[in-house]
Amino acid sequence: MTTTAYEVINEPGAAPIKLWTRGVPLEDEARQQLVNIAKLPFVHGWLAVMPDVHLGKGATVGSVVPTVGAIVPAAVGVDIGCGMIATRTTLTASDLPENLRGLRHAIEAAVPHGRTVGRRDKGAWETPPEATREGWGELLADFRLITDKYPKLARTNNLHHLGTLGTGNHFVEVCLDEDDRVWFMLHSGSRGVGNAIGTHFIELAKQDMRRWMINLPDQDLAYLPEGSEHFGNYVFAVDWAQRYARTNRAIMMGHVIEAARKVIGKPFEAWAEAVNCHHNYVSRETHLGKEVLLTRKGAVSARKGELGIIPGSMGAKSFIVRGLGNEESFNSCSHGAGRVMSRTQARKEITLDDHRKATEHVECRKDRDVIDESPAAYKPIEAVMKAQEDLIEIVHTLRQVVCVKG
Repeated sequence: MTTTAYEVINEPGAAPIKLWTRGVPLEDEARQQLVNIAKLPFVHGWLAVMPDVHLGKGATVGSVVPTVGAIVPAAVGVDIGCGMIATRTTLTASDLPENLRGLRHAIEAAVPHGRTVGRRDKGAWETPPEATREGWGELLADFRLITDKYPKLARTNNLHHLGTLGTGNHFVEVCLDEDDRVWFMLHSGSRGVGNAIGTHFIELAKQDMRRWMINLPDQDLAYLPEGSEHFGNYVFAVDWAQRYARTNRAIMMGHVIEAARKVIGKPFEAWAEAVNCHHNYVSRETHLGKEVLLTRKGAVSARKGELGIIPGSMGAKSFIVRGLGNEESFNSCSHGAGRVMSRTQARKEITLDDHRKATEHVECRKDRDVIDESPAAYKPIEAVMKAQEDLIEIVHTLRQVVCVKG
């Protein structure tokens, strides 16, 4: 008898929910949120749920939602195009300086990160460098098409955020693989302009629901039907924000490499292997014989042979993976470890001593402002990987030696 690697939730009036969550926790609130999504009439087939699943805003983080004829802006969220980039260098561990603090500080100086409120935001460029201006030049024409229709989106932090990290769980890391080869890896998305686009269209969808008197179990499931006033504009704007996010990561990686060259005396090549993948996005794909809008909210595309990145928490392992093309998951896998504590809970329960012990092998910040990103706030990455063995295979196992947080 063949057994499946997933479990199924069947609720009356809802599409089936297939969960790759064996051996990892699933909050009751997240389960209910998944059921609410599955009751939307335009869900195609079923929902696929990844092992890093946890409660999110609008849609559950770790969910894969195929829709036909409508899209839910809050399911895509406001960090549109958030994702990962990683590149293997020709360096090995022995080429790194004995004290890694200088390397961390060089990366911190090269990549704006964090955020300060006021006239001068430390997380934005004061004078955008050449790579940022070139990248923005390739994005500008389509951005003007968006702002011609939605002028308020012109008043966003766009050019000055391109090539910057942000806050929260965004990071830059120096890692070693199973052969002690050096990798650079980072995590970020579409920054302030993507947030503004997501927020704007979420509100437009809510306004439409009120105008059409459509009652939903959660107002964040407000949707834009195909053919409606804002549907096509949203799909265009989301695609643009996803291109911005990919460009943002590539520019930052270039600056990380430049910073490392100044600290590491030995010449090296930086693009021996490379991956740049979204994990918070929507794309047009064909599944179950039909073209769908597939929203991956905290999930990575894992088509057969496709490379992806699954980072662990700060201080835990990360993985370069290859997709197995499992159609049951809509060719998807997890995007990370997944939170088990909210940020507020983590700040209350994790001590500074706990954090220092958990990250003692990593050159990183050890202060209270990063407690909510400490490994204890996340699911064990080993359990997450075990639960999705039928979705991906591990190509490289990475361990952090330097971590830069916003």
